[in-house]
Amino acid sequence: MQRNVPRPTDAELAILRILWERGPSTVRHVHEQLARERAAAYTTALKLLQIMTEKGLVERDERERTHVYKAKLSEDQTQRQLVRDLLDRAFGGSAGKLVMQALATKRASADELREIRKVIDAVRGEREARRGAHADDAADERD
Repeated sequence: MQRNVPRPTDAELAILRILWERGPSTVRHVHEQLARERAAAYTTALKLLQIMTEKGLVERDERERTHVYKAKLSEDQTQRQLVRDLLDRAFGGSAGKLVMQALATKRASADELREIRKVIDAVRGEREARRGAHADDAADERD
């Protein structure tokens, strides 16, 4: 993932959500969707998309008369970037503290808790596999 992409503002995140959901879109499509959620002028949507293009958050396809914008990073990549930033700034790099605060702040559904358990189990499995590989390497060096 690109590290030099700046953190999006709240207004930029609203536009990114539209682009992730709809896919590449014109300013008119973005404006119509934004207007459903909050009062927003067409020129505001246009200006935000221009700024987002300059910042590297979106890419603009200029081949047609009406420009089409698409998110440069996927939703997952952007979320990881935002979580990494929050983790470093607010939790001193502690993933455990972040997860505990998130769970204490908002009740997780049973499905969400199952998904969290799957992620924990997968990470644990990866660590154990790496430990096993390191132990095998150390044994090979001794032989």
